[in-house]
Amino acid sequence: MGLLDSALGMLGGVNQGNDPKSMLLQAVVGMLGDKQPGGVGGLQNLISAFHQNGLADIVQSWVGTGQNMPISAAQIQQALSGGQLQQLADAAGISHEGAASHLAEFLPGIIDHLTPHGQVPDSGNIDPASVLQQFSSLFGK
Repeated sequence: MGLLDSALGMLGGVNQGNDPKSMLLQAVVGMLGDKQPGGVGGLQNLISAFHQNGLADIVQSWVGTGQNMPISAAQIQQALSGGQLQQLADAAGISHEGAASHLAEFLPGIIDHLTPHGQVPDSGNIDPASVLQQFSSLFGK
């Protein structure tokens, strides 16, 4: 978590300890950068989860260069039913439903930011500082 802590420090005092959105964003960025084979993390695995659960059109709109389609909390729960959502909720210290609601708010933008030319990068190329800086407005910074 050292790199994530450094990136959060660069945001000028995002409340890391108590803000569920901040904690959820940290967990998401950590998951997206996780390239362990067979793990639940990684950008490609996340995108695959949406494809496998009937939400390919939505997630492809985030990856592509056009407008991002919105997603509901219920659709997030549908896509991340394999334990990913619960892991993220646990990391943020919030409910399953709360995590789904927050993810519906900022996950389209995160994936869009990570795929600026419609290409999914290798998980090892994800820059946590860049992602956290991009979404610092969620925390009023």
